Amino acid sequence: MGESINSFSSQQSRSFGAHCQTTSVPIPISSHFLPNAPSHRHQIPPSSSFIAPPRRRLLAADVPRSCYSLPRRSRLLLGHAPRFLSLASSSFHQSPVHRLCSSVPLFFCHLPRFKPYGSSNFHSKLHCQRPHLVRAMVSDSNTSRKQVEIEYDPEGRINKLADEVDKDAPFSRLTLFSPCKINIFLRITNKREDGYHDLASLFHVISLGDIIKFSLSPSKTTDRLSTNVSGVPLDDRNLIIKALNLYRKKTGSDKFFWIHLDKRVPTGAGLGGGSSNAATALWAANQFSGCLATEEELQEWSSEIGSDIPFFFSQGAAYCSGRGEIVQNIAPPLSLDIPMVLIKPQEACSTAEVYKRLRLDQTSNVDPLTLLENIKRNGISQDVCINDLEIPAFEVLPSLKRLKQRIIAASRGEHDAVFMSGSGSTIVGVGSADPPQFVYDDDEYKDVFLSEAYFLTREANEWYQEPSSSPAASPCVSETV
Repeated sequence: MGESINSFSSQQSRSFGAHCQTTSVPIPISSHFLPNAPSHRHQIPPSSSFIAPPRRRLLAADVPRSCYSLPRRSRLLLGHAPRFLSLASSSFHQSPVHRLCSSVPLFFCHLPRFKPYGSSNFHSKLHCQRPHLVRAMVSDSNTSRKQVEIEYDPEGRINKLADEVDKDAPFSRLTLFSPCKINIFLRITNKREDGYHDLASLFHVISLGDIIKFSLSPSKTTDRLSTNVSGVPLDDRNLIIKALNLYRKKTGSDKFFWIHLDKRVPTGAGLGGGSSNAATALWAANQFSGCLATEEELQEWSSEIGSDIPFFFSQGAAYCSGRGEIVQNIAPPLSLDIPMVLIKPQEACSTAEVYKRLRLDQTSNVDPLTLLENIKRNGISQDVCINDLEIPAFEVLPSLKRLKQRIIAASRGEHDAVFMSGSGSTIVGVGSADPPQFVYDDDEYKDVFLSEAYFLTREANEWYQEPSSSPAASPCVSETV
């Protein structure tokens, strides 16, 4: 049986479907019913059907492989637990439980509210949450009540099935960190005949990122993707699925996967979160297949589905040109322990709209190679962090310009540079991880995304590792996606 690489620890006992954790369901039941309990049990299909979007109702049919058929006279009483549990849904009416207790009086319980990012101690809460319990009481008129514990563990179910898919595979499960990036400078140098723009940019990976879990699927036709946030496509519009399809096309691999994306990087942020997910998926598929492709081949292939994806096959710092697909790996030009703060307003910038408003006569005329040499020689400063997309982005989102100006004014020199990453809408302050006080005080910024971060690199032939001391990514008041 294949072993687990970076698989789920006890500190990470969350359900495969969302931040919602693995749930144990203790059900008191007359003990003499258990030995001969019928074998049919209601199962959750290993697919996106168990994704838990915000305020999703947990149905009785969601208790998989653990719903013993109970005697007709059994009485099901649901006791206290957080979050609403509805047994009156159409799904429940079709389940074995409904057939056994259709006339039973019920008490409803409440399961924990789903949160995409969590509170200020995001990482600690994410990894250390205890499973919630749904307590139920079943009795028969002829017997006293006794308890039996039933475990609701779709993650464990998926892991067990993954182990049986290919026993000759080096492993059956893999959990990888999918970091995002910032553009320390971004020059637009030309508009091409194909409609794209040539750019020259210093890209650098940072410590904020998503977590992606891959498990081998018995399917030979379909990948199954789930995520912890709403609004993320789960079909072949998603770059993860595109990357897996691309890998199979290039190598002839027949492996398909269950994938869970634990999304921490906000979308529409200019941080390359989707591109990083695609690169991570290519890396994972290659590991499952015994490394049929080299890193150079993965990097070359990835440009077919996204211009920023090849960068993530660098060692973490690169000078990128062309559409972004020409990647020159460089030694980190800045110390990896320099702190930074990322501030993203709730509004996102449309990359297409930003480029539509771009006018080359308004861009900088500084040679990008000169910027690179200045950073290597003198470190980071405001005058070298040029982003030619700031002007059109500020036209699309005027409040973004005001945010940058206020951060510069409020930092009083704490930040060596304040600039927009990519096409927006994230503003980066390098030199201090402390956001200005107005972000907390002003209602205008109550929904901003805040994250502390550091520069990050990787070793050759190894993927990026999430720093154990990586700061928490957290919205200051409420969540954004």
